[in-house]
Amino acid sequence: MADTKQQWYKDAKYGLFIHWGLYSILAGEWKDPKTGEVTKTDRIAEWIENHLNIDREEYRKLKNEFHPDKFDADAFVKRAKEQWGVKYIVLTAKHHEGFAMYDSGVSKFNVKDATGRDLLRELSDACKKYEIRMGIYYSQAQDWDDDNAYKKAFDDKNEWKPEFRTYFEEKCKPQVKELLENYDNISLIWFDTPMGMSEEEAGELRDLVKSIKPDCVISGRIGHQKGDYMTTGDNFIPRLPYDGDWEVPATVNDTWGYNKFDTNWKKPDDILHLLLKIVSRGGNYLLNVGPMADGIVPEACVEVMNQVGEYVTRNAEAIYGTETVGIYPYEIPGLEFTRKPYKLYVHVLSPRIRIELLNVANQLKGAYLVDAACEPGTEERLECCTATVCEGFSMIEVTIPEKLHQAKNYCVCLELEEEKPIFEDITD
Repeated sequence: MADTKQQWYKDAKYGLFIHWGLYSILAGEWKDPKTGEVTKTDRIAEWIENHLNIDREEYRKLKNEFHPDKFDADAFVKRAKEQWGVKYIVLTAKHHEGFAMYDSGVSKFNVKDATGRDLLRELSDACKKYEIRMGIYYSQAQDWDDDNAYKKAFDDKNEWKPEFRTYFEEKCKPQVKELLENYDNISLIWFDTPMGMSEEEAGELRDLVKSIKPDCVISGRIGHQKGDYMTTGDNFIPRLPYDGDWEVPATVNDTWGYNKFDTNWKKPDDILHLLLKIVSRGGNYLLNVGPMADGIVPEACVEVMNQVGEYVTRNAEAIYGTETVGIYPYEIPGLEFTRKPYKLYVHVLSPRIRIELLNVANQLKGAYLVDAACEPGTEERLECCTATVCEGFSMIEVTIPEKLHQAKNYCVCLELEEEKPIFEDITD
């Protein structure tokens, strides 16, 4: 069972991924300078160099076109915390393209040399100011700017390559070291795509991180189960509750890096439902935004994040610091559950006039509407009772006030006599 041993991570539940790099300039489209041919990638935008087999020297020239003039780290982090409700931020410090989004002394292929700005430093300082955890993404095996590193070919077997050691010793390890030593508030490092790395190499990388920052949380994609928590597949969530610490990396549309052709934004309600499913099953939700090259997040994405954040901030007590609910025996459309000791939170996502929970055998002390704007003790109390129905099942019933009969996306707290929900076996 994966265990980060970091309470902040266990309590966070909701984080923000930022995929930003030179691929944001291309925005899903490449014009060949030799032929003038224009090609759109039909895959995720941050992989465009690999998918379209762009010449490395041509791709490197993009650094001269990178002008993040509209990026304001202070405003960005303030909004992420106060409006979106995320508890940690993870920036792509170096994605597979090999371009460092920070001031790297190891490689001149970095944002400080290209623009005069250290974007990671700006985000890091803003995270300190607003007391939000800072994380970094680092592609430890793939680096398309380095001949010795891996480059994904879709028919290969990811076999170990001896020349990888040169990249590993001369770029990967030194960059990880400078990131952890030069940015003192890094709480998490998000490794990705271990490719053909050996178990020993994954262990070396873990040991390096822990030797510098023992409390730094390491993602599961370091490989060979050397991470501190389980990382699921992109946009895939476990069907059942899962013990230990785990996280779902996910997108608001279909891509990670900015793609001007991808306008398939998920509905805010769908994002919210996924968040609550993940939290109820014990995980964290790391939701991605892909800024444009100038540093602006697309307005349609912002609107989705704002609407999800409105629910998250209003119902903060029912999300942050919650624990795995367990397996409730029924699927009830429009309801999701989270819990804390002696409290079961019912997230009401579709209109109803009452909540009826069969096969819940707890003694009920009371119920109230959750609202972060209420002072403790002033919450709106709701009529509720426990009963045994004529089929012999136990039941909890809560009456919803008439003013909410047509409403959705609010939360009810059930105060329990027992520490945990008691879900009865429906076959008994």
